[in-house]
Amino acid sequence: MKKPEILLTPTCVGDIEKLALAGADAFLIGEARYGLRLAGEFKREDVVEAINVAHRLHKKVYVAMNAIFHNDKVDELKNYILFLQDAGVDAIVYGDPAVLMTAREVAPTMTLHWSTETTGTNWYVCNYWGRKGSKRAVLARELNMDAIVEIKENADVEIEVQVHGMTCMFQSKRPLLGHYFLYQEKAMEIENRKDTKNMFLLDKERGNKYPIFEDENGTHIMSPNDVCIIDELEEMIDAGVDSFKIDGILKSIDYLVDVTKKYRQAIDLCVENREKYEDIKETLLEELEAIQPKNRMLDTGFFFKETVY
Repeated sequence: MKKPEILLTPTCVGDIEKLALAGADAFLIGEARYGLRLAGEFKREDVVEAINVAHRLHKKVYVAMNAIFHNDKVDELKNYILFLQDAGVDAIVYGDPAVLMTAREVAPTMTLHWSTETTGTNWYVCNYWGRKGSKRAVLARELNMDAIVEIKENADVEIEVQVHGMTCMFQSKRPLLGHYFLYQEKAMEIENRKDTKNMFLLDKERGNKYPIFEDENGTHIMSPNDVCIIDELEEMIDAGVDSFKIDGILKSIDYLVDVTKKYRQAIDLCVENREKYEDIKETLLEELEAIQPKNRMLDTGFFFKETVY
């Protein structure tokens, strides 16, 4: 039985060695101009350094180009993809077909991972983009466990699933925070509006705090809880899911190191000693709950939601 890759989103180059030693196998990096909701900003010199560090440790680096590209940015894609090829990146993560078409033209041997956040919902669409040249499909976060297993059983490409961290609930290309400020009498309150790195949309009716921020790609509203599935890995590992992603957005490196160590332990035991994994998985979950940031609960996301047709 193979072990799934542990994929991390580091906050800076200095995180990579720490996370690699904690058990990470691969890293997703990039800059906001081309990638969505990254844990840290990696300019070109940072990308080169990150790749050198990761490859020295026998780890992989993927670069996010999964933003939506309007005409004003399309002409930049060729240069950026050629840069990534020269830097030795292991794969490009994309959603916009403009990236696929440009990569075909200038870097036909480049490994591509298809990720559109919300539309990777069935094995047919995963295989469609596989036929177009993608090696991996990143599944939508809104899928339950049964759907994930079914997709993996029928997919001709690698499958990536997020197992830990916050998820995006809403994105708009427009700068909507200004609208909230103007109409705060009619909308939910914005907390910490002067600190763009620590802003929350408050839903007093549900008692939820949604992290919210703006960047070059617009406005992003994140989930009030972090998904955590460390105690329910068996089905996905048995199905052969290829990559487990731990999303580090808005998290500290100390937190990410702790989480990575626990998932490394859980995955290794689940593959090598299932009985011991069953004995320890609840303890691992409790340990993760103990290090959670204040006001951010852990839940199982959509993994056990009933599919409604």
